[in-house]
Amino acid sequence: MDWGLKNRIARIISPADNKALMLAVDHGYFLGPTEKLEDLKKTIAPLAKHCDSLMITRGALRTSVNPDYPVPVVLRVSGGTSIIGEDLSQEDITVSIKDALRLNVAAVAMSVFVGSKYEYQTIVNLGKLVNEAEEYGIPVLAVTAVGKEIGTKDARYLSLACRVAAEQGAHIVKTYYCENFEKVVKSCPVPIIIAGGKKIPEKDALKLTYDALKAGAVGVDMGRNIWQSDNPVAMIKAVHSIVHGTNNVEQAFTLYKQLSGKPNQKSNNNKPNQKSNNNKPNQKSNNNKPNQKSNNNKPNQKSNNNKPNQKSNNNKPNQKSNNNKPNQKSNNNKPNQKSNNNKPNQKSNNNKPNQKSNNNKPNQKSNNNKPNNKPKKRN
Repeated sequence: MDWGLKNRIARIISPADNKALMLAVDHGYFLGPTEKLEDLKKTIAPLAKHCDSLMITRGALRTSVNPDYPVPVVLRVSGGTSIIGEDLSQEDITVSIKDALRLNVAAVAMSVFVGSKYEYQTIVNLGKLVNEAEEYGIPVLAVTAVGKEIGTKDARYLSLACRVAAEQGAHIVKTYYCENFEKVVKSCPVPIIIAGGKKIPEKDALKLTYDALKAGAVGVDMGRNIWQSDNPVAMIKAVHSIVHGTNNVEQAFTLYKQLSGKPNQKSNNNKPNQKSNNNKPNQKSNNNKPNQKSNNNKPNQKSNNNKPNQKSNNNKPNQKSNNNKPNQKSNNNKPNQKSNNNKPNQKSNNNKPNQKSNNNKPNQKSNNNKPNNKPKKRN
């Protein structure tokens, strides 16, 4: 391998730890202005300094990347289809090696669609690209693309696709993570970088990164799971802490939350579906239970000292009121007025319906006779 080829690969895969963090922003070549990638300059600028290299198209590179910033470029040189077309696998080479040299790229990249309708065309194009790139000491990164079947391929298929790409002379292979990924790595003689794929939760993307590196990948080429994150800079730093650091998934996720300004937990005083510490759901105040009017009142009660259907605490059943003497009116009752404790159309608490006063025996008059009744004579 020539010095120039080795030097360019070293700009992509760090010689210090043999790891790579590539930021993918080339999605527009078939997806157009996908979400969060509408403004390329705005998306790329804060992220470029945190990655080892940038995977991008020549049009985006010339218009949206500051040439004063020395970020290594992996230039996509294939294309020809879009997401609304019938078959994404019908790609061809769209960029010349001379143009790649003018852009001072660190590597060129293209997709191969193993097993697709246009398998032959893409594999032959990969061989031709390697032939031209080798003349100028430019590494070739082959992408084992799966088109619209992303996430459906197993280790057997990906092992085949990666090996075919390596056999055609690719210096680095980009593929997808899968179960038993160790088999894919062991059967491929060149370094493997995994694709981030579609947007998934941040913690899942960090786990994908950690598991892939543990299985033998040298790094990640992640796009949507970084710049479609709510906090892209925090996310790329968290990914970096796994790729070039020693963080595990939990540590990296904690770092992401800290950098995002998100607390590790929700407020200690508030639990979901609760209004405050002292209030439980469906309660109005600390001291009130549902369907209660005040702290000291139970349902269907009027005052603290009165229970339903019970007499005053000062009056016992079958006893006369302490304040009322026979033939005298109650201090609290005026003539022709009902007791304060009696509801309309109800008799005194001491009288049951259709019964006479507890203090009156049958055929005897009540002690609480109204005016115009003569009192009994004393013996």
